[in-house]
Amino acid sequence: MVLAAQIVAGIAAALHVMFFVFESVLWTKPSIFPRFGVASQEQADTTKAMAYNQGFYNLFLAIGTVIGIALLGGAGGADLVIAGKAMMLLTTGSMALAGIVLLTTGRHYLRAAAIQFIPAAAGFVLTLFA
Repeated sequence: MVLAAQIVAGIAAALHVMFFVFESVLWTKPSIFPRFGVASQEQADTTKAMAYNQGFYNLFLAIGTVIGIALLGGAGGADLVIAGKAMMLLTTGSMALAGIVLLTTGRHYLRAAAIQFIPAAAGFVLTLFA
């Protein structure tokens, strides 16, 4: 169960690194606009600071998850395993809840919310029972 939790949480972390790249690095590229409903270069430029900040939130969640995965591996003793499990529960739970919040913004975000929610929620549940 621990390995399954680590793998699924790792997928959620990888997705959040991808979100970071889209939001904090590539936000003003026209190829990114459709992914986020950005209508124009002007709109991308206007929302760039918000997206940049949001991207870093995603990166920090991913980093926390990766640290949790490493600690849950058990190489450092029981206390570190407990700390790893707590980190994974906090970060994957936050990711899953953010997916729910995204869905509350409109039905047209269903796919994006599912992409964010499903791996994170699965990682949370698997970690809970690991």
